[in-house]
Amino acid sequence: MNENLTSASRRSFLKSSAILGGAAVTGLHLSRAVHAAGSDVIKVCLVGCGGRGNGAVRDNLKAAAEAGLKVQVVAVSDAFESRAKGAAESLRKEFGPDIVDLPDDRVFVGLDAYKKAIDCGVDMMINASPPGFRPYQYKYAIEAGKHVFMEKPVCVDAPGYRMVMEANKLADEKGLKVGVGLQRHHQANYIREIAAIKEGKIGDITLLRCYWNGGAIWIRRPDPSMNELQAQVNNWYHFTWLSGDNIVEQHVHNLDVCNWVMDDHPVEANGMGGCEMRYRGENRGVGQIFDHHFVEFTYANGVKMFSQCRQINNCWSNVSEAVHGTKGVSGCTSGPGGTNPYVQEHIDLLNAIVRNEKYNEGYFGANSTFTAILGRLATYSGQVVKWDDAVQGMPALAPEITSWEQDPPVTKNENGEYPIAQPGVYKPY
Repeated sequence: MNENLTSASRRSFLKSSAILGGAAVTGLHLSRAVHAAGSDVIKVCLVGCGGRGNGAVRDNLKAAAEAGLKVQVVAVSDAFESRAKGAAESLRKEFGPDIVDLPDDRVFVGLDAYKKAIDCGVDMMINASPPGFRPYQYKYAIEAGKHVFMEKPVCVDAPGYRMVMEANKLADEKGLKVGVGLQRHHQANYIREIAAIKEGKIGDITLLRCYWNGGAIWIRRPDPSMNELQAQVNNWYHFTWLSGDNIVEQHVHNLDVCNWVMDDHPVEANGMGGCEMRYRGENRGVGQIFDHHFVEFTYANGVKMFSQCRQINNCWSNVSEAVHGTKGVSGCTSGPGGTNPYVQEHIDLLNAIVRNEKYNEGYFGANSTFTAILGRLATYSGQVVKWDDAVQGMPALAPEITSWEQDPPVTKNENGEYPIAQPGVYKPY
């Protein structure tokens, strides 16, 4: 590992946030004439054909239409045949061949399918695979010289974080553009209010709070035709090595907003959490992630961020952020929301590509993801965990998976249950 990576990460975060803050604001006001070579086509592949992948590729196509640019989907890939073929068929039906040029020989299936999609002459990868796979796929795309839009979170462990940060640097060296699906950075009411906070609207920041408390999420039960690895990848949300747990996969959005306000990431965390309801009854033995987390994060300047996330039905729901200052409190948004941020993030990325402007959201994507990982290490262990120690010392959770014959990194015990972290026993690094 680059010995300067941990100390450099905060400097990279500050630098990239400043650059991209302006880019996001200007992207809200588009001119259809920005792309002088209007006949040029940006060829795109989709890696990961689940719900978010299908949504992201459509957001990209809508963005292209709104920006007056030409995007063509020329390849799709997924670990599972039904998803790859299903995505291809639905895209073909929805869009004409000028927009979706997807012959059967560019519908790729398998654990190495992403390489085939990236290598078939595309300019850009849209990545919505399970997060545990994402660092390997991002690295491959950047090394191949492709622009990237990747969903959040961008990794699930420290080795993945380091891999993403190194790929970010390589993307800069190659002049590649990188977008990350933390869409609040492209939402007008967030951009407006966070700029006002930074200009002193609520005075000096004294405290931050953020929440993603909601109901239980989907479960995909084992298919008798699948082996253990296939079953886990199919039910990826419920395995820490694939999703990062809900604090990483979902709550990263709110943590990212707080980091954006602070222009930094936390340096330590402590917290508590557990798995109270998720795997009871008929759901016993189908996964291993917590269903609630509470974390106290501390930034380098001493400011605290209090974080809650929960996925339990019939409980208090709240998805929000709040910043307390010496002159008041802000909910981090003000005024109208503007363009759909899921579309706007693609508009801004595509414009950066055709204008050849510096654009790399991989830095704050990685730092916000690792903020969530730091929180998970705190709740799993019950210990105070420190950023630099975690980046350097946390072991890998997500190995590179190249064959369905590989053993998954977690297996069931004699009681038919997967290991769930025990605070006081779990070692964060």
